[in-house]
Amino acid sequence: MIDVLVIGGGNAALCAALMAREAGASVMLLESAPREWRGGNSQHTRNLRCMHDAPQDVLIDAYPEEEYWQDLLKVTGGLTDERLARLAIRASSNCRDWMRSHGVHFQPPLSGALHVARTNAFFMGGGKALVNAYYRSAEQLGVQIRYNAPVDAIELDGGRFVAARIGGERIEARACVLAAGGFESNREWLREAWGQNERGEWPADNFLIRGTRFNMGVLLKYMIEAGADAIGDPSQSHCVAIDARAPLYDGGICTRIDCVSLGVVLNANAERFYDEGEDFWPKRYAIWGRLVAQQPQQIGYSIIDAKAVGRFMPPVFPGVKADTLPELARKLGLDEATFMRTINDYNAACRVGKFDHTVLDDCHTEGVTPAKTHWARPLDTAPFYGYALRPGITFTYLGLKVNEDSAVHFGGQPSDNLFVAGEMMAGNVLGKGYTAGVGMAIGTAFGRIAGTQAAKAAQAGKSGKGARAQASQEFEHATS
Repeated sequence: MIDVLVIGGGNAALCAALMAREAGASVMLLESAPREWRGGNSQHTRNLRCMHDAPQDVLIDAYPEEEYWQDLLKVTGGLTDERLARLAIRASSNCRDWMRSHGVHFQPPLSGALHVARTNAFFMGGGKALVNAYYRSAEQLGVQIRYNAPVDAIELDGGRFVAARIGGERIEARACVLAAGGFESNREWLREAWGQNERGEWPADNFLIRGTRFNMGVLLKYMIEAGADAIGDPSQSHCVAIDARAPLYDGGICTRIDCVSLGVVLNANAERFYDEGEDFWPKRYAIWGRLVAQQPQQIGYSIIDAKAVGRFMPPVFPGVKADTLPELARKLGLDEATFMRTINDYNAACRVGKFDHTVLDDCHTEGVTPAKTHWARPLDTAPFYGYALRPGITFTYLGLKVNEDSAVHFGGQPSDNLFVAGEMMAGNVLGKGYTAGVGMAIGTAFGRIAGTQAAKAAQAGKSGKGARAQASQEFEHATS
């Protein structure tokens, strides 16, 4: 019998498989996708948000625990478990040497990559390189890997894992880690979660899936229906405003529109609807998908002028370009009179001080609603550009409730041998909102925890001892 079965193929699953194998357990990893699409949403990532008290190789200055926590607290609006959040934050400070030991390399951020040189360590080659490095290491260590292996059911004995099923096939293991992602690719479930709005629209029908097509939420739904304790709002997600021309699946980072804070965003009625300069873009980019989803027709338009060019990472598709604002309105299909009134009102309200996109500057608006708090400059320099925006769902926040050992809970009681990591439990830390790189921090921390605890549970199962008694050590000790 296998000691540890890991279900999933992204960052959290791979961290769990590697940790369990390093602890001496026999490990099998089941990835639902074919080999060429392995890695889930992790293949689209770029970086890891890292706590550090002093400069560290690719990270400058310091990013202490309390600042990290306050950043997370602010974007989640308090919808987070502080104990679990701080565990992930602390783990982010000491995981990179372990990552390097498995072939992951880091680099400083590219010029224009948000404001994250101090807070985020970027993967050399991106998430795809990270995923490939982990798979190579897992294979070298003897982890059994199966592709095209979508688990559709879990056999339970009370709160204990017994076996996983792939159709008629049954796979037993002494312990199991669930890391199979959220339900962002399940259109029916998204439709149910978002419902119908006051305009009679079904917002989810206009969502693009920024990540993998394979995250259908099959195991998440199965576990909730089997009585596992759930946490999170099914309508909350990492939801980014992306180029409306992006593909339905796997658009990834290159489809994100990063010029929002440098101009204004209009809806289909050519009206502004939110403060584009509320805070630094890494702390706000993941709210704009939801904001656009709440607008008519689930579409928005990011408008900039020539002054913004070169100050943001250009997206994969060029913007609609015009020499005049009325021409841009016509090209975007927006009502020209309303468009011009909105832009003129905004321009007149701008109080330009010392513009500095690297700080929360004093360029703001007065007398217009919504206000623009920072980086407010008139749109007055041709050429002008417009980018149509759609909501791009990366991953959903509804998940399974966990404790510090990443154990699945049933009726408030932790399982002895069933653990969960990654998107399937991220809602414990992310009730809403997002800040760049924190998803990888959560997946790495709890993937490593889950793998360590699953190996201990498997060993305890072999020896007949209670797994919980064997898994009481702190994470720092378990992974030192």
